[in-house]
Amino acid sequence: MDAYDEGSDARHGPSGPDPRRALPDPAPAPDDPADAPRRRTGPPTLDDPADPPAAPDDPVDGPPAPVDGSPSEPRTGVATLSLRHRIGAAVALVSVAAGVCVHLGMTFLHVAPANTVSKEHSRTIEDWIYPEFEQNWKLFAPNPLQQNIAVQARAEIRTTDGGVRTTGWYDLSAQDGRAIDGNPLPSHTQQNELRRAWDFLIATHDDDNRPVGLRGTLSEAYLRRITVLRLDRADAVGPGGVVDRVQLRSRTTQVPPPEWSEEQVSTTPEYRTLPWWPVPEDEARGGLG
Repeated sequence: MDAYDEGSDARHGPSGPDPRRALPDPAPAPDDPADAPRRRTGPPTLDDPADPPAAPDDPVDGPPAPVDGSPSEPRTGVATLSLRHRIGAAVALVSVAAGVCVHLGMTFLHVAPANTVSKEHSRTIEDWIYPEFEQNWKLFAPNPLQQNIAVQARAEIRTTDGGVRTTGWYDLSAQDGRAIDGNPLPSHTQQNELRRAWDFLIATHDDDNRPVGLRGTLSEAYLRRITVLRLDRADAVGPGGVVDRVQLRSRTTQVPPPEWSEEQVSTTPEYRTLPWWPVPEDEARGGLG
């Protein structure tokens, strides 16, 4: 039998299958030459990129495009208001800003050193500041006080037998000093009530101790009421007594200079005595009506 015949009994040579076996049919040519894959016969060039660009219809990675007619994000804040309400909000905001600017300007003119503007409009500034926005500080600190001022008071008491007696001088400032010494949290009343009342009186009275305007009269009533309360607290009236009149004075002494200073100051106290003030009936008994 021929060794080259095909069949189940055919024997193959030592080199494997018959090299003359027919090759498979070539792939049919594409209908459109443009659809045929391009074969690269050399290294890639700029004109012949390795990967052709994707077709416009190919899907691209990324978020999907919004669908036409989809609802927009909800509005918040002022954007939710109508035009009329927006105008009202803007007017209110401008009004508040203008009020704040006016208040800051008035406060600045009040605490700043005296100048042409503050002198010309002093009445307007005071009407704005007092009494709600009173300031007890200055923009530029003055020279520190070099005096010790003590406020003292005495009273005329009507006794139960119809007589009148005059008390000695009570040092009201010393009472506050004893209450403050050793107290880690002294009250605002102990620190400032009497001192500010006296400063208020001095600022609204002339050199003859006469009140200047309505504020001078108000300062007298304020200090008189404080005095009656302090004397009643010190039990100066006595049982059955009634305060008829009170009198106040200030005792001013110079702060001694340090030992290394050559400055010479007088150590003699100076007194400023106010006239007697009658006490109304509603204040006579310890300031109670």
